[in-house]
Amino acid sequence: MVDITIYGAGIFGLSTAFAALMRGATVRVIDPFGVGAGSSGGIIGALAPHTPERWDDKKEFQFQSLIGAEAFWCDVENTGGKATGYGRLGRLQPIADDHTLTLARERIDQAAELWRGRATWSVVSAEDHAGWAPKSPTGLLVFDTLSGRMHPRMTCDALAAAVVALGAEIVTDGREEGVVLHAKGYHGLLELCDEFDLALGNGVKGQAALLKFDARGLPQLFADWTHIVPHVDGTVAIGSTSERYFDTPDQTDEQLDDVIARAVNAFPMLADAPVIERWAGVRPRAKTRAPMLGPYPNREGHFIANGGFKIGFGMAPKVAEVMCDLMLDGRDDGIPPAFRVAANF
Repeated sequence: MVDITIYGAGIFGLSTAFAALMRGATVRVIDPFGVGAGSSGGIIGALAPHTPERWDDKKEFQFQSLIGAEAFWCDVENTGGKATGYGRLGRLQPIADDHTLTLARERIDQAAELWRGRATWSVVSAEDHAGWAPKSPTGLLVFDTLSGRMHPRMTCDALAAAVVALGAEIVTDGREEGVVLHAKGYHGLLELCDEFDLALGNGVKGQAALLKFDARGLPQLFADWTHIVPHVDGTVAIGSTSERYFDTPDQTDEQLDDVIARAVNAFPMLADAPVIERWAGVRPRAKTRAPMLGPYPNREGHFIANGGFKIGFGMAPKVAEVMCDLMLDGRDDGIPPAFRVAANF
């Protein structure tokens, strides 16, 4: 017998399994497709915070998760013996004009207040990051120290190793026991829409590329709506598209060619870097655009953790915490109103 059955071996399912096991619960994870088979097995891994302004519950939740990430992922690595690829190395963004510069400088004080001294937002010279910086018309960049990065596949493998090391099993089929968490990503979101005959969310296809370029230890870059994320294995991820409508969920096309071209234009240092992988997958986007967390309607003892569109890896440590509070202790005070399942109905 186990205390919790978790459907889904993606980032939300595995993170919650790990947190529950660390609290002494017994867990079984079931996923017919295996570990990180959905969008959690992607290649980007940008842990990018919201701007420090117009603060709300969603931004606070994400802030707490990003601040707690180092300890969480350190525990995962120490428990399972595998690296996650995590690093809080910050992010550089170009400042295009005087208006953008004014906003950037206003956010310095806002970050000091809202990020409570745990991270900074600053304006720096592009010359200080020569060789690894986006092109900037003003010669200035925003540098924040709250942004981090993961290597998604490494992270899922490390979580799986930690979960198994703590005595749980990850299986493709198995018996449902104890309370049940549905963390099935895009396919689970479609099942909810069909079950309740409601538009509770949708899948958004993303295409990304992996380049052979060793920038490990350097901050991630963002410009022209494109993420450039250096990974610990000497690769750099570029992405991604956001496609509401698509025919082939797992195939790349000319839209990725455009992303790569825009990336090279913004970051000329990547011009000669070979593309070693092209990836496509579908990310679950709940109707509120926030994660969908809480009790499963009309199913006693069943719960949902879904909708981690674009921010799943950054939110995962906090999502795991509040879902364990709910499933193990019956407390839901850590789940913001916009994150609750009912907010999507």
